[in-house]
Amino acid sequence: MSEVITEKDKEYEAEESKSAPGPNQPMNDRVNNRSLRPNSSSFKEFMTTGWDNQEPAVEPLESSKFTPARLEALGKAFPGERLVIPAGQPKVRNNDCDYMFRPDTSFAYYTGLGEDYEAGAVLVLNPVDPDSEEAKAGKTHVAELFVAPRADNSTEDYYRDPHYGEYWVGPRAGLKELAAMTGLETHDIAQLADALGKDVGSEAGAVRVRVIADADPQVTSMVESVREANGFDDPDANSAADDKLHEFSAEARMIKDSYEIGEMRKAIAATKDGFDRILTTLPKVVDQPRSERMLEGAFNSNAREEGNGLGYDTIIASGEHAPILHWMRNTGVVRHGDMLLIDAGVEVNSLYTADITRTFPVGGKFTDLQKRLYQAVLDSQQAGFEAAKPGATYSDIHHACMRVIAERLHEWGILPVGVEESLSPEGQQHRRWLACGVAHHLGLDVHDCAQARYESYQGAKITPGMIFTIEPGLYFAKNDLLLPPEMRGIGIRIEDDVLMTEHGPEWLSAGIPKQIDEVEQWMSDRATAALV
Repeated sequence: MSEVITEKDKEYEAEESKSAPGPNQPMNDRVNNRSLRPNSSSFKEFMTTGWDNQEPAVEPLESSKFTPARLEALGKAFPGERLVIPAGQPKVRNNDCDYMFRPDTSFAYYTGLGEDYEAGAVLVLNPVDPDSEEAKAGKTHVAELFVAPRADNSTEDYYRDPHYGEYWVGPRAGLKELAAMTGLETHDIAQLADALGKDVGSEAGAVRVRVIADADPQVTSMVESVREANGFDDPDANSAADDKLHEFSAEARMIKDSYEIGEMRKAIAATKDGFDRILTTLPKVVDQPRSERMLEGAFNSNAREEGNGLGYDTIIASGEHAPILHWMRNTGVVRHGDMLLIDAGVEVNSLYTADITRTFPVGGKFTDLQKRLYQAVLDSQQAGFEAAKPGATYSDIHHACMRVIAERLHEWGILPVGVEESLSPEGQQHRRWLACGVAHHLGLDVHDCAQARYESYQGAKITPGMIFTIEPGLYFAKNDLLLPPEMRGIGIRIEDDVLMTEHGPEWLSAGIPKQIDEVEQWMSDRATAALV
């Protein structure tokens, strides 16, 4: 990987250009450990001439047809206020290496930008003058996107700036291109500070500012400085105001529009392809060291080929790892006879992600015991699906799933109390083997809408347009002495993605087999494909 130029590097280069050491002169350790880059005026001129300019080809994103309605609803919720939604910055993995950039979810939702288009960009909703024609027509805000101009080959930043310079990162969208893609008014990011402070004050008619505070600390600091300088100096009140903005963004995402539903279908289809690739790889890696990692690699490569990447870290949990809810080390051996739990989802370029779990018998056929446990989880999931009617709540899904689990545990002689006692708030003994929840919203985040209020999420009625998971399981740890020895070290989860329609719930992931005979046939078909 090429070395990144920092501001310190530029200082050293400036000094180096004044008095570069000769071939026999010692260098200080700092300079000696870095590549010396030319900094002469002739080099600068040479580097900014003689290029054929590469204009990135752009066209309006499909999402740009849907963002105006989202922005309108957001503006109406906060009339007269300036709303600041940063994309965020790349996060450091180590030293000068960053993780792949993924914009803040609120930014992606309101701009329609996916992938890694614009780290450092900021969406600002500016309130319109209440006496303007726009206001009289019902408009509350003008959305403006602040971005860095292109650092193309006509600029020194072309080769000096590793963040934006196109010598480093390739042709990228600038102001003109992003305006065409999003339909939003665009401005140079250098104008952001002035834009944030315009007309801010606590007096009547002045502007108040809210920000998605955890997206970009630098932008949040700018907003806080503006607020403190203009009479908004109560940090608790400012934090509460910002939380309300984040809360509104989360709750707005609960109802998916037709574009979002289409993107979710794409994500689920790509995830099915990833599971196909895992099952094709499986026969070749059984009993090999770190074979969980080999299967992880099969899915992850498909995620990069068909989508933006992973919606979350892939769980490949075989044998005794399967009861570990979030086993992500994936360092184990996939052994013949194990139950293999795989929880994985592809995030497509628009950043919508699937969330699917399947549990497989490594040998291709369920044993009688494995069938019994697996069918219990499948029955629990079906009960949750049947409870998910328009107007039901997440609690209804939860209780339906849990009742089946408690009944099966009682039938097997594992539950130390009766079913009703266990299901009571004072009991809950069955939760020893299913401690997590069994449903959550899904969309741009795998656990979408997490900043929503309880009464808008768990306590709210499920309405058409919501997409959520149903994912019961049984987690029988290897060291659980309350279980019969033959059940220890088995984990099973079955997770599907569901769309609520006006006519009831729809299995969006119906094309991914989960019935016992279907799973066995799927494994057989993929094993045969591996031989071709």
